Amino acid sequence: MIPRILLELVEKRLSDQKAIILLGPRQVGKTTLLKHLVTKLNQDHLWWNGDETDIRQMLEEPTSTMLKSLIGSHNLVIIDEAQRIANIGLCIKLIYDNLPDVKVIATGSSAFELANQINEPLTGRKWEYNMFPISFEEMVNHTDLLSEKRLLEHRLIFGYYPEILNQPGNERPILNQLSDSYLFKDILVWERVQKPDRLEALVQALALQLGNEVSYLELSGLSGLDKETVERYILLLERAFIVFRLRSFHRNHRTELKKSRKIYFYDNGLRNSIINNFNPIDLRSDKGALWENFLVTERMKRLHYNQIFVNRYFWRTHEKQEIDYIEDRNGILYGYEFKWNPNSKEKFPKTFAKVYPDSQLNLITSANFSNFVM
Repeated sequence: MIPRILLELVEKRLSDQKAIILLGPRQVGKTTLLKHLVTKLNQDHLWWNGDETDIRQMLEEPTSTMLKSLIGSHNLVIIDEAQRIANIGLCIKLIYDNLPDVKVIATGSSAFELANQINEPLTGRKWEYNMFPISFEEMVNHTDLLSEKRLLEHRLIFGYYPEILNQPGNERPILNQLSDSYLFKDILVWERVQKPDRLEALVQALALQLGNEVSYLELSGLSGLDKETVERYILLLERAFIVFRLRSFHRNHRTELKKSRKIYFYDNGLRNSIINNFNPIDLRSDKGALWENFLVTERMKRLHYNQIFVNRYFWRTHEKQEIDYIEDRNGILYGYEFKWNPNSKEKFPKTFAKVYPDSQLNLITSANFSNFVM
């Protein structure tokens, strides 16, 4: 198993009573991580899989008496695919309130039902973490920095899903199966989407606009969905950990865009599978967008796994001056321009430097990116 940084975070939270909730897309290794954890702990535990019908039926109307009987003397309960179990938040709350010596760890491949069910019942009773496809940093820890840099162009095309890394040479069929079998599963099951073909058209449109500002009106025309449905479907795609949004940064300068957004994919390989383009970097017109998506997602992984809390944006004006990525850390702005070419020169907008004179601006290229993502 490729060591996961999240394992250390989970281990640090085992000593208290709070439940641990792991959210993330399908096939990123949540179950593998927990199997490794229980092997390492070498203690009796219960493993309930929400994909199994009898488990769902057993837990859908929980009582404290029933749970005490089911759990018995075990002090660790793992609930995998917990989003499939009705009233799972109440179930975990009853364990927390009535069985203080029992630790619960629950995983969910979608934030739909699990997040909706746990937030209110488990207020103050949980630690919540997101798990992503394997990170650049995790691969460096597994091999070494030089090896992973040599594979950088390959990663930009095929991404970091564990099965991709563990089965070199089979990247295309694995990614195609992943997108066909799993991509829309949570959305279609939980939200009863009526027009999956139009949802697929929307995802393809988002993939083709990677790195650019997106217009819901334009996406409406491309997908055949009305503007309100486009906005709702994008929210669903976010909750299924397929895409995420980055808002535009603005304060008081009149030329700054105030309601724009960019949309990124959690994994480059999944994005390329959606548009069925696995051409090498040198043959692509979208290598700048792939590079930007890679850096933004890897930075997100680093911040989350290291529990660094910042506000993240991009910046653009009506005159089309722009900065690819901005972090607001304790009131100080850090701006980053992303260039694939290692020989690129710094060209930051004068307007930004004038309006925000205390900001720090950095150029990230394929030559110096490692400190940015690990």
